[in-house]
Amino acid sequence: MAGTITALKAQQKARERVTVYLDGEYAFDLAVIHALWLRVGQHLSEQEIETLRAADTLEKAKQRAVDYIAYRPRSVQEVRRRLRKAGASDEVIDQVIISLRAAELLDDESFSRSWVESRLRNKPRSRRLIAHELRQKGVAQSAIEAALERVDDAESAYQAALKRWPKVEAIQPAWQRRRKLSQYLARSGFDYDIIEEAVARVERERMAGRLETE
Repeated sequence: MAGTITALKAQQKARERVTVYLDGEYAFDLAVIHALWLRVGQHLSEQEIETLRAADTLEKAKQRAVDYIAYRPRSVQEVRRRLRKAGASDEVIDQVIISLRAAELLDDESFSRSWVESRLRNKPRSRRLIAHELRQKGVAQSAIEAALERVDDAESAYQAALKRWPKVEAIQPAWQRRRKLSQYLARSGFDYDIIEEAVARVERERMAGRLETE
């Protein structure tokens, strides 16, 4: 497929890509970054074309991964699964992972800390349940343990109960309210003793008029 470049045209719907024409006919398209050294009249060998296409395949996979982690932090394994589902080869995936790690855009330790902080802030769960979630995302046990090192289940259960209180406060009689709140905490992965303590603490503060509800 060797030939001489007769035209280089920016694509209308994807301005970051350039269409390459060889000997008057469409040949392939590339990301702008890989087309910068090309010029009309330049002869491309089959090896050069193969190299350009391989670089473009890597660039597209890298951009797909960047777009994926732009929405929220992802684990290395999540990125691998995403790229594999998109049809990328293991070799390309490995290169993308290396590149993103070097750019500090992908790091399981940072991801784990971010995941734990988000869970505790928005929907507190037990250490056990958070660890299970991280394992499902392919995070190594060492990174999980480091991220959970300072997490206190008793405090997390209390915070979860506080957040849930407005939805159960009106339930009567009181034992039904406590049961509903306890069931919610159980679904969040907390142990029996911790649940009892959290529910009792919230109710004590509520009855004492010290609990501020949102």
